[in-house]
Amino acid sequence: MTQPFLAESDVLVVGAGIVGLAHAAAALRRGRTVTVIDRDSRAVGASIRNFGHACVTAQSGDLLDLAHVARGRWLDLAGAAGFFAVQHGAVAVARTATELAVLDELAAGREQGEVRLLDAAAVRDALSAPGDARIAGGALLRDDLRVDPRQAVGSIAGWLSEQGVRFLWNTSYLEAGDGVVQTSRGMIRAERTYVCVGHDLDYVHPAEAAEHGIRRCGLQMARVAAPDGVTIAPAVLTGTSMLRYPAFAETAAAETLRAEFLATDPAVIDIDANVMFTQRPDGTIIVGDSHRYEATMDPFLDEATSDLLLARVAEVLGAGPLRVVERWQGVYAHSLTGPYLVREVADGVTAVSVTSGVGMTIALGLAERVLDRPSFSTSVPSPALHSLTKAN
Repeated sequence: MTQPFLAESDVLVVGAGIVGLAHAAAALRRGRTVTVIDRDSRAVGASIRNFGHACVTAQSGDLLDLAHVARGRWLDLAGAAGFFAVQHGAVAVARTATELAVLDELAAGREQGEVRLLDAAAVRDALSAPGDARIAGGALLRDDLRVDPRQAVGSIAGWLSEQGVRFLWNTSYLEAGDGVVQTSRGMIRAERTYVCVGHDLDYVHPAEAAEHGIRRCGLQMARVAAPDGVTIAPAVLTGTSMLRYPAFAETAAAETLRAEFLATDPAVIDIDANVMFTQRPDGTIIVGDSHRYEATMDPFLDEATSDLLLARVAEVLGAGPLRVVERWQGVYAHSLTGPYLVREVADGVTAVSVTSGVGMTIALGLAERVLDRPSFSTSVPSPALHSLTKAN
């Protein structure tokens, strides 16, 4: 006797993080019936463990194009699903002449108003805090936006469900072929399947993950109580961010900046830090982060690394010791081969992973490209990749 299918739809999405939900939303907009499966009872991975920062302006090349498309989709979804999203941009804080030079170069290469240079007083106003005495100026990155990662992903899933997308939680993807996907709960028939499982691609399609060089990046992050009176509308980046994001790292001044950090603050280079922070709607501040890379990530957090990150954030704010509310380890997919992977792994089955730590920034744009171009497949580095990975 033939076993009935657990579900049948035009599109099956594996994974209910932001990459998977982006593909579900893109398919729904195109009039397709959609089923989403996830091995957990809700999203608990990289999509809820980040800053909630769509870092649009600091991308370049292909990633910048994808980020701009994604920005529009974020705003569309926030309006439809009713979750927190603010368009206050990001402030890059400069505390040295070299950091100012990086921002000057970036501003000179962008359209007027996209990167607006700020004096020290304007930066302190944006921080609503005394700020580090060394603050020399900064820049407002116009097109960046913020969401609350803990709210946004769940809200998108809830809204998609209301629109007719079927969610099957606690359901694991096992294998696929000939339009049928085998899961831990039974078979699903789908014309197209998108496997969006991030760094766990090596569990289900290990050959493709190995070919793309996917490994896990572990981050140390925390949520802290805001110092009295501190309300910060934009995301806040620092000089370490200028070593990581491609639009900064491609400037001539960035190499000098790296040398300065190695000479004056090598500890942040040792932990591959991106000292930055964003404020949640409840007033608490997400701070971080460090980066380490392994095929299998140990779960243990190093207290010295946490102390260093907290101290550097407190310096930027000009505040005393910060009171930690929560600590956690973020994990995302990383590769030196390319900033994202789109690969046909079987007939009608496409694996999609963002492998450069900018999932919240580009996922909604990448899904549009994948859905518009069914044969699209790449693992070739974008022009920005070499600068993006200099810190790694």
